[in-house]
Amino acid sequence: MHYKGQLITFAPNRVWRSYVGGKTLDGLQNVEEPTDSHFPEEWIASTVQAVNPDRESHIEGISTALISSQGTDFAALIQSDPDYFLGPKHAKKYTKNPMVLVKYLDSSVRLHFQAHPTAEFAKQHLNSNSGKAEAYYILDIREDVSDPYIYLGFQNPPSREDFKEMIENQDMEKIESCFKKIPVKPNDCFFIPGGMPHAIGEGILMIEVMEPSDWAVRFEFEKSGYTLPEEARFMKKGLDFCLDVFDYTQYTPEYIKEHFQQKAQKVTQYNDHSYKESLVGSQATDRFRICKSTIKGNVQKVEDEFFIGVITKGSCTIKTGTESLTLSQYDTFFCPYGLDEFTITSSDGVEIIECYPPLSDE
Repeated sequence: MHYKGQLITFAPNRVWRSYVGGKTLDGLQNVEEPTDSHFPEEWIASTVQAVNPDRESHIEGISTALISSQGTDFAALIQSDPDYFLGPKHAKKYTKNPMVLVKYLDSSVRLHFQAHPTAEFAKQHLNSNSGKAEAYYILDIREDVSDPYIYLGFQNPPSREDFKEMIENQDMEKIESCFKKIPVKPNDCFFIPGGMPHAIGEGILMIEVMEPSDWAVRFEFEKSGYTLPEEARFMKKGLDFCLDVFDYTQYTPEYIKEHFQQKAQKVTQYNDHSYKESLVGSQATDRFRICKSTIKGNVQKVEDEFFIGVITKGSCTIKTGTESLTLSQYDTFFCPYGLDEFTITSSDGVEIIECYPPLSDE
């Protein structure tokens, strides 16, 4: 299989979730009659298998790479040549794990209230090298949604004992009263550390970037007519164990906007109209990084690590040593470590979100 010297693109990779959405993704994928369903997410360049209750017989979540128009298991492709795809330093430190998971998320309802463990908690208590720190990059809001929001962190933190009672009784009025809405709009970027309780509001299309795990403490059990089975609520560990996952700090909405909404910092000037910005960097987390390249005209990009790319605005042509690839809004690709340089051309301008792994320098 001749994969060297080119970008990797993917077949659609919709994944079942316990909430409903995906109508916008249907439209992007030219489904004849777009509709909201239990397939509200598209996992991008994924080597992670989804964990879904009652769907153990379904292998879903791992992307299918398209090489010369033929599909191949992306995780197996990575494993076949990790030095080329991930780089020798990364492969040595993390074996064959890219250490970053990227998704499109298209909500039609507010998602379950949930929280995820930190990497430290996962290592100590879950025998895992990854927790689930996350970042959101807001792409679009549905036309019928006038008040887009996320819930992020406790604004009115409960005591551990009161919180346990709320969860056991599924007192959603009391649970929701622990939070205040954080308004969002397209191009906003938020970092969500492990331990921070959160929920994504209805009608939001976003890129979600995270550590490569499916660890989740879901403390709201019913959504969209589906009730989570017990094994899908508390990481198969029980509520008392999971109460230690939560950050009970009080965060005002103003503090959230100041400290967890990410501010773009320019890191590279390509030409008069083209530049690269850091959105989520080391000041926020050591678990992954997110940049955005804005390009107009011709730009030769030289990369010394792999990344997952998402076209968020405009279109472009990317030329490598062996191919010319035309990409439009919401197309995605994987740039291997071994592809040292390539040229991006866009006459009207293009924006590309670039999702990188944690630094592998020892």
